[in-house]
Amino acid sequence: MSLSGQQQVIVLRENTQRSKGREAQKNNIAAAVAIAEAVRSTLGPRGMDKMLVDALGDVVVTNDGATILEELDVEHPAAKLVIQVAKSQDKAVGDGTTSAVVIAGELLKKGDELLAKKVHGTKIVSGYKKAANEAIKSLKEIQIPINAENKDLLMNIAITALNSKAVHMAKSTIAEIAVDAILKVKEEVDGVVKANLDNIKILQKQGKSLSNSYLMEGIAIDKSVLHQGMPKNVTNAKIALINTNIEVTKTEFDAEIRISDPMQVQSFLDNEENMIREMVEKIKASGANVIICQKGVDDLAQHFLSKEGIMAIRRVKKSDMEKISLATGANIITSLDELSAENLGDAGKLYETKLGDDDYIYIEDCPSPRAVTVIIRGASKYSTDEAERALTDALSVVRNSIEDGMMIYGGGFPEIHMHNAIKKLADKTTGKERLAIQAFADALLVIPSTLAENSGLDSLDKIAELTAAYASGKKNVGIDLTKHNEGGSIGEISDMSVSGIIEPLRVKIQAIKSASEAAEMILRIDDVIAIKGGSPAPGGMPPGGMGGMGGMPPGMGGMPGMM
Repeated sequence: MSLSGQQQVIVLRENTQRSKGREAQKNNIAAAVAIAEAVRSTLGPRGMDKMLVDALGDVVVTNDGATILEELDVEHPAAKLVIQVAKSQDKAVGDGTTSAVVIAGELLKKGDELLAKKVHGTKIVSGYKKAANEAIKSLKEIQIPINAENKDLLMNIAITALNSKAVHMAKSTIAEIAVDAILKVKEEVDGVVKANLDNIKILQKQGKSLSNSYLMEGIAIDKSVLHQGMPKNVTNAKIALINTNIEVTKTEFDAEIRISDPMQVQSFLDNEENMIREMVEKIKASGANVIICQKGVDDLAQHFLSKEGIMAIRRVKKSDMEKISLATGANIITSLDELSAENLGDAGKLYETKLGDDDYIYIEDCPSPRAVTVIIRGASKYSTDEAERALTDALSVVRNSIEDGMMIYGGGFPEIHMHNAIKKLADKTTGKERLAIQAFADALLVIPSTLAENSGLDSLDKIAELTAAYASGKKNVGIDLTKHNEGGSIGEISDMSVSGIIEPLRVKIQAIKSASEAAEMILRIDDVIAIKGGSPAPGGMPPGGMGGMGGMPPGMGGMPGMM
């Protein structure tokens, strides 16, 4: 830095690289757009998959936007900002990450065009904020109440989410599992419906096909019965959940016992045995015929329990203990003195079985389970991993719909509706903000455009058809890419209520919020100062830093192989 007529003053330390003004804006936008382009081809029911290969050679095959972005190893700070937004979208609503990132990328493209026309970044951000608020307001105009008892409607919501996944061949099975699981775990608290996805346990097991996946109204744990003498199958199970050792407690300090008489040894052993007997008697007195212990069970205790016909399972994970508690109604006790009939849980049957090559304990036929298990089958680890990702998305959208009680039709209908609402706002606005608001409206059309493009259709033609249909007053118009309409073909502009293409309102609103916030954040940056520990890269920028964008930005050089 230098002042007129004075000597230059160096403020930044050596190896600090600085990019500012239009150069910084262009580099940041290019990096963020590159991230959006990386996932754009996966959007919609006919999107393609990505193969991600990490440094160890592990392969992930998926078209789930959140998974792709999580696997990418990027260095460019602007790209990291977009990925963080995608992660927050996934955490908040469980779906819509690809849409959020694609919209963010398009908003930044439009913003770059405005910056090139000398529109100041703050004007663009201000216009985007107004447009985003108008978009969310317009979405609430087309929201439709949901009857949580209408299982067919919930199935359509789940199937819409699954249409873009690799499990489309078994989407009806997965959708039904997702709906049934949410309906089992949902509960009403102070008049508000809640469904906690943590209460749904998902187990993968290779073998058979995806269509053999099923929902168990209870809990499965990867354990086996402790003792050969114990029953392997218990009906009308009374279950005690114990978070303490069923064994003689060891002292916390070293002690030396001096024995001078052989009889003292026997007395010592008899005393230990009596302590174990007392523990088993307490269990028996409570009426429990199954104990599930989070900690250890002594060999002698196993023997006495088997004599009493009580099944025992030990070293069960805390998370499984909590789910069993929710499924059976049992209370987790930390001392055998607390054990009583009131603390026991109920299950119609509890038995040991084989799942694949492994032993599992199944706890089934619980009277009113608030925790359930989904068993996902598949030919390979790749297919079961992708099925779990798809199931998680389906569970999320069904949960969102039930909790909010609202839905909207999909297929690009929300985007064309928001586009028109924001255009009306632009017509009422003066100055350069109007340009930003119009740009936001146009950017939203990237969703129906990409849906058509990924299906091999002419995106310009489809956008023109969709716009004309909406302008003519047709209701709920969108692009139907899931089936051949009667007398038509894939990609027909049709009524989404007839096609059954439905999305949760929460996902769409969050996608708009996430995309606009990401774009606004990046457009406000006009100076990037990067401090590197090593030597600066040639050209004055840090390795993998803010340099030119030859297709993918240099800052994305750490990305795993992707095909």
